[in-house]
Amino acid sequence: MSETPLVDELEKGPWPSFVKEIKKTAENMEKLASQGKDVKLPKTARGLLKQLEISYKDKKTHWKHGGIVSVVGYGGGVIGRYSDLGDKVPEVEHFHTMRVNMPAGWFYSTKALRGLCDVWEKWGSGITNMHGSTGDVIFLGTRSEYLQPCFEDLSKLEIPFDLGGSGSALRTPSACMGPALCEFACYDTLDLCYDLTITYQNELHRPMWPYKFKIKCSGCPNDCVASKARADFAIIGTWKDEIQIDNEAVKEYAKWMDIENEVVKLCPTKAISWNGKEFKIDAKNCVRCMHCINKMPKALKPGKERGATILVGA
Repeated sequence: MSETPLVDELEKGPWPSFVKEIKKTAENMEKLASQGKDVKLPKTARGLLKQLEISYKDKKTHWKHGGIVSVVGYGGGVIGRYSDLGDKVPEVEHFHTMRVNMPAGWFYSTKALRGLCDVWEKWGSGITNMHGSTGDVIFLGTRSEYLQPCFEDLSKLEIPFDLGGSGSALRTPSACMGPALCEFACYDTLDLCYDLTITYQNELHRPMWPYKFKIKCSGCPNDCVASKARADFAIIGTWKDEIQIDNEAVKEYAKWMDIENEVVKLCPTKAISWNGKEFKIDAKNCVRCMHCINKMPKALKPGKERGATILVGA
């Protein structure tokens, strides 16, 4: 009989299951340990499921506030978490989260990802979250005594990684893929995100403010990193001149798309007109919502005079 019948229910149904993924991690960690690999916490993922089962029975969480834990020289990058069931489920007595600073635009090589996974399998539970809402790689579940050696091993990788921000600090800046993969990018989000990260290392690693502060870089008004919703300082690409229009390409869209109903009538400021031959946009009333460009990307492009709008405040 299963030790976690309530938790097992979450494996049923058509949707992806976090329980199934945790079980896969638990099996992998136990297998590595049985093979003699140097893994410090082979039973932590399994212990997490045990505590979750107890929480479902008791109808309350069994995590308690972890206080402040970090690595030498830093005040952030780690979220402390302890269980109040340390006697019953010692595998998760400590279950700290480490936030690892991701590359701008979330570009990884397989070599970089393997390095991250190798370090975390050695020093942690093996459970990861790619990525947290701030953008960091999230390492879920390790003990206090393993934080420093894990951090040191991350920095010694051939493709090294640093910790990200947490607490009342500058959180790890994040950016969309920008000009690397998107023709709509109005500025180099990757370069700016990297520059901000390097420039404000002290503010990122050492909490010194009354509250957290987030910076996000979006290359165009599509705002793929949700900077308007999630950042205190949003840098969103835009343009000053008119949207570039290729009317011949618009006519090609007209062969299979109802431009009047799908584009013209959905313009929020009614700035578009289409007579079957010519597609026009009243630039003075255009609010750069990107709807028409998204619907007809081969016919419409952002203007040539590109830059960014900065929004400050929650």
